[in-house]
Amino acid sequence: MKRRSFLKKGTTAASLVALGVHNLYATSTSETILKSGHDFRMNFAPHLGMFQHHAGKDPIDQLNFMADQGFTAFEDNNMKKRSIDTQKAMAKTMTDRNITMGVFVAHTINWKAPTLTTGNSNLRNAFLDEIKASVEVAKRVNAKWMTVVPGFVDMKQDMNYQTEHVIETLKQASAILEPHNLIMVLEPLNFYNHPGLFLSESPQAYQICKAVDSPSCKILFDIYHQQIQEGNLIPNIDACWNEIAYFQIGDNPGRNEPTTGEINYKNIFKHIHDKGFNGVLGMEHGNSIEGKEGELAIINAYKATSNF
Repeated sequence: MKRRSFLKKGTTAASLVALGVHNLYATSTSETILKSGHDFRMNFAPHLGMFQHHAGKDPIDQLNFMADQGFTAFEDNNMKKRSIDTQKAMAKTMTDRNITMGVFVAHTINWKAPTLTTGNSNLRNAFLDEIKASVEVAKRVNAKWMTVVPGFVDMKQDMNYQTEHVIETLKQASAILEPHNLIMVLEPLNFYNHPGLFLSESPQAYQICKAVDSPSCKILFDIYHQQIQEGNLIPNIDACWNEIAYFQIGDNPGRNEPTTGEINYKNIFKHIHDKGFNGVLGMEHGNSIEGKEGELAIINAYKATSNF
């Protein structure tokens, strides 16, 4: 290749990155990206499967690939369902590679039905048993946070009664978690993808956390869900700030990586960073492009949106 042609292509690629057009850039510089890694300013947490075209399907190989690219955290909704041997092996790799374990889902009871909202003692006790079991998983994988979704609205009860049932159950769960310095994070989910759920908005989660009044009961602010549900993202983040313990990411529409939708993630990340957040931001989204090209596009998207 002639030097002039090479310089022209390099300039074009740099311009595309500056504009956030990472998909085209990814295809031309894949080897450079993979070898150099990146010093991300925030603790972005990929999940298994996000980079499997480069790393393969083995969880340990995927964790090592994430670390090689500069990611300092990891989340796994299904960690609780994995074998104890797998959990231990993943925990060792995360320790060796200085990766912080993010959330896993704390309970496997049917959150797509009225559960914590009903006040039913059997359902409450089943949930609390799952919280106790989740303590052991958290210890095994060095996790601090676990996700909780209270379930569907109980159409037979007033919302105020349901709110009280949820608060009481979460108080009891907090009593289990507090001695271990663990945190359950309540995740409001949007009405469009998850119609009928009890917990849908950040002010509602804030009210519940204030009522529970425990360091073990906080908010998981999923930016994707709240963009659909309520918008006004930065003001709502500020209003809930002292109850937020964890963030998750996904652009809208599509629920893919930043820069593929309408959310200005560069501004949001800068705002969260400037407020002093040093926790985990889970990359709970899909890949907008299949294969290796799509995986490189994700890496570039996070480079572009955290470059402030």
